[in-house]
Amino acid sequence: MRTALILLFLLALAAIPGSYFPQRDIDPIKVQNYYLEHPTWAPILNKLSGFDVFAAPWFAAVYLLLFISLIGCLWSRVLWHAKALVGRPPSAPARPGRLAGGSSWASTLPPDEAVAAAARVLRGRRFRVAAARPGATRPDGAPDHSAAAEKGYLRETGNLVFHLALVAVLLGVGLGAWNGYEGKVMVTEGDGYTNTLISYDQFSPGQLVDTSELRPYSIKLDDFEASYLENGQAREFAAHVSYEEDLDGPTKQAEIRVNHPLEIGGDKVYLLSYGYAPHFVLRDKDGKVIWEAYSQCERRDNNLTSDCVVKIPDTGLPATGPLRTPQQLGFIAIFAPTAVVDPTGGPISIFPKAIAPGVFITSFVGNLHLDEGKPQNVFKLDMKDLKQVTTNGPSGDGMIRQKLDVADPKNRTMTGLPGGLSLEVDEVREYAVFQTKSDPYKGLVLWAAVALIIGLVTSLRVRRRRVWVRARPAAAGSTVEIGGLSRSDAEGFAAELAALTGRVRAATEQAAVEQAAVEKSKIEKPGPEKSTPSQRATPGEGAAGPAEPPSGSAESAAGSGPAGPATGAASGPEPAVASPAAAPADTVTPPDTVTPPAADSGGPATADEPEDPNPSSARREP
Repeated sequence: MRTALILLFLLALAAIPGSYFPQRDIDPIKVQNYYLEHPTWAPILNKLSGFDVFAAPWFAAVYLLLFISLIGCLWSRVLWHAKALVGRPPSAPARPGRLAGGSSWASTLPPDEAVAAAARVLRGRRFRVAAARPGATRPDGAPDHSAAAEKGYLRETGNLVFHLALVAVLLGVGLGAWNGYEGKVMVTEGDGYTNTLISYDQFSPGQLVDTSELRPYSIKLDDFEASYLENGQAREFAAHVSYEEDLDGPTKQAEIRVNHPLEIGGDKVYLLSYGYAPHFVLRDKDGKVIWEAYSQCERRDNNLTSDCVVKIPDTGLPATGPLRTPQQLGFIAIFAPTAVVDPTGGPISIFPKAIAPGVFITSFVGNLHLDEGKPQNVFKLDMKDLKQVTTNGPSGDGMIRQKLDVADPKNRTMTGLPGGLSLEVDEVREYAVFQTKSDPYKGLVLWAAVALIIGLVTSLRVRRRRVWVRARPAAAGSTVEIGGLSRSDAEGFAAELAALTGRVRAATEQAAVEQAAVEKSKIEKPGPEKSTPSQRATPGEGAAGPAEPPSGSAESAAGSGPAGPATGAASGPEPAVASPAAAPADTVTPPDTVTPPAADSGGPATADEPEDPNPSSARREP
């Protein structure tokens, strides 16, 4: 990990030159200007890839080393986490109750049952629980009654997903940069372009892109529409285009708007910006058209006050001087779609729609240096070998700058140029800036970015926690200890551990109560009853009780016995408890009769000898 951090720091340092020096793939014109301004340092920087920093071998080396280091670090962490997922939580310490926030209490449960009750609570709280294996012992040889619980594995999982997704993003961006391309082009209404290198105003191919193998589709801008609010802010704008996906394919219609690109195959065509392009016409002294073109103007503000540069290399004028310097024309103009002249700010537009379009133009003659093979900015005019000339027009004769009203045919022509030439602005059209982008690995980058966010949120939200429970034998049952640790959020875990301790303690107490109730029920449960001789039925007794002797028999006569004489005051027939052979089989004693105690008994009846209600009755021998 330390190596990865060092390489990441080196990568940040290596990117600094790319933000300080102009880069060829972004602005080749600035690179050319840097050569002109710094003729000594520019070749040295070029050898060091100072103008192509992000494609330099030394930058790629740091990038690849970081990539390899990150993969190596993640590989070991993934293996370790996989083992942790399938393995058991760390064993409980000898005294978990001594950890921060730990506690202990006495329980009447045996140690194994106390640990089992705690494990049920922990599983209910979504902990992964591993109890000590049967027969396991502690270092001192005593039985090991403990349980280890852990949860929060998603924290490390999210962390790994985040870093793996980061690797996927870097891989997708790198592969996309090597195999993709990007091009920008300005297209005026009525014109179009094809997906070829020479059609783009700016083109940035990847290292592995073959520009001769680009898909040959073509796009034509049929119409551009823009609507504005009263304050000049653009409400919406759209480009209506015709396109052909292949050279011989059918022509299709489409509308391109902001954030709604046109997709052709794997490429997407975006609408970036728009502006105005006045139509300039150069005529000779006989009125013959020498040159004409639409010149796209660079917008300056939201009201589309724009700067225009017109370069006319072929004017038909003869070369001058001993060096035969060509007589070329250059113009710097300000275009305003709704033109007014501000006393302090000069020509401006007060609304972006072309209501009263005007062109404020200044003329130059000389060498434009267009034939030297050096790239030039279309929005800048090289003034080194140019001379300003005065012209005649709507603003007067011999003026440095003329105002041409595009909508007024009588006031849109400027004369007095060298050789009797004249310049007219007869029309204004709108143009659109399109960006063609090919990124074959954008899907990989998208899904990797989604996984990166999910992994980051998961790793920040989930907390890793470990809880241990250990029970030791005690005189009254066992002593239960509980403790835990958290790698983060110690304060929050303290409250969670306290609540969890309360749940575990309540569970052990409830289990102890239930166990005591079960044991008590086992003790109080009646076994097989041992009946006395007087309670055992004779062969003649029925199920309802002993047989009642017949009326007038000797057993029904009053007499004396060990319990004393029977009282004659009792009303109704007096119930009797029969001896084993007291009554015939056809006489039954009612089952709900109760034997009252004798009035003159000599003492209470014993359990071995039940009281006889008829003490004078004779007893039959069995």
